[in-house]
Amino acid sequence: MSPVDAPKAGAAVSPAGRLDTLLGKYTMYRLILLVLAVLAGYSLLLNALGWLTFGMPQMLVHLAVCLGLTYLSNRGLAALFQVRPHSESSLITGLLLYFLFWPTFAPLDMAGVALACVLASASKYALAWRGRHIFNPAAAGAFVTGLTGLNIATWWAATPAMLWLLVPGILMVLYRTRKFLMAAVFLVVATTIITAELLQAELSFGNALWQALAQRPLLFFVGFMLTEPLTLPPRRWQQLALAAVVGVVFAVPYNFGFIANSPELALLLGNLLAFLVGQRGGLKLRFAGSRALTPSTTEFVFEPSRPVRFLPGQYMELDLPHAQSDGKGRRRVFSLTSSPDSGTVKFGIRTAEPLSAAKKVLLALKPGDEVAATSVGGDFVLPRDPKEPVLLIAAGIGITPFLAHLSSGAARERDVVLLLLARNAEEIAYASELQASGARILARLADGSAPPSFITDAGASGAGAGGAGAGSAGAGRSGRLDGTLLRALVPDINERSVYVSGSPASVASLRRAARKAGARRVHVDSFAGY
Repeated sequence: MSPVDAPKAGAAVSPAGRLDTLLGKYTMYRLILLVLAVLAGYSLLLNALGWLTFGMPQMLVHLAVCLGLTYLSNRGLAALFQVRPHSESSLITGLLLYFLFWPTFAPLDMAGVALACVLASASKYALAWRGRHIFNPAAAGAFVTGLTGLNIATWWAATPAMLWLLVPGILMVLYRTRKFLMAAVFLVVATTIITAELLQAELSFGNALWQALAQRPLLFFVGFMLTEPLTLPPRRWQQLALAAVVGVVFAVPYNFGFIANSPELALLLGNLLAFLVGQRGGLKLRFAGSRALTPSTTEFVFEPSRPVRFLPGQYMELDLPHAQSDGKGRRRVFSLTSSPDSGTVKFGIRTAEPLSAAKKVLLALKPGDEVAATSVGGDFVLPRDPKEPVLLIAAGIGITPFLAHLSSGAARERDVVLLLLARNAEEIAYASELQASGARILARLADGSAPPSFITDAGASGAGAGGAGAGSAGAGRSGRLDGTLLRALVPDINERSVYVSGSPASVASLRRAARKAGARRVHVDSFAGY
């Protein structure tokens, strides 16, 4: 979902909130590119200090070949297929191949590296379905090159000396993408199998564990390749199952003639499984129109080229090419506000100044223009049991994922309380839709103004949504929304599943408040950003 400036829910910002704000300045792709670039520079430093022994000329030429050939071949293939090239993605692929293949001046090995670079770029177009590549490009290029016998991926990034920056870089990427649990599942499965195998070779447990984590490419693999968004299934449980399966295929030794176990093969098999269970391929969205929701937000309506499978609360990633980059890349994630059976795709987006380059592209669209959607995913979905009550807390334009729930009839099937936090009454988006939703709605406005008549003023005394005994909620409309006040507003919060959506700082603060108010289950909308 698109990050927004929302009213502060608390005076203090947690370290996690500050980290979210810092990392939120970069899309996921830009962050991975930066981390890999730093690691490449670090590897050159290690080589200069003697910790790596490839030879500086070999490393520099190897880096230039990987980056240059993936970039140029990607642009050439994009022109051939008449699509816009994604330069950032090609540079990421080039850096991955830099760490997969051994730097050398041996002619056949260099030919193999060159082939892997071209094949990686070609896989994005040749091994694609409806405009979306099926396999991780670097893994595809490395695997096919290995079959030719020209070169074999050694994954030399799994070098103990690299760990000093590799581990922090991976942790940063996993935190940004919210894939810690998926990474943990893979690492537990793969490490257990590899360690058990090494113990049978009479290594001590400590040495076996060290070899598994420091001298095998598990960390590099899970941090930069397994969690690639475009090749993952859409739901968390599917991603966890995939991580376990890939962990087994990665770690268990096997050999079927010319095909033997390798990290790249394990990843390609995982990519294929993800493709079979996920949203198969990208699609085109034809712009139908827009409307102002509030003075600072706009709704954009699109007609998809084919039916879109998604659940209320999920997001869609759009590819929005723009001539003047703002450093955040082309791909952006926005929550879907339309119901799955509406036949249209809608997004509610904050469009107040300053505008990002991507938002300028959206505002410049004319009816009939097309944009590409590259993926659908997310787990911000309501409980399956329609009898389970929920509390939805929306800060600013954080209302957007809840609109899909409400427009799909969620409040007609279950007990729904919606708490809105906004600057003023004019900034309450989707007022008519909210009024017709059937949900019990509270609003807390920062400027002290009164919300529309169908919304309960959460800055007034006795504004509780949980029935009798709500008590006084009048701690000052612009005061801090802490656990005590939230408990007064929603006395039965401990019986509800709580969902929080908004800017990273607001979400972190509201999550703490919900926990202190007694909530047992708190789900938050992840601002992947991309």
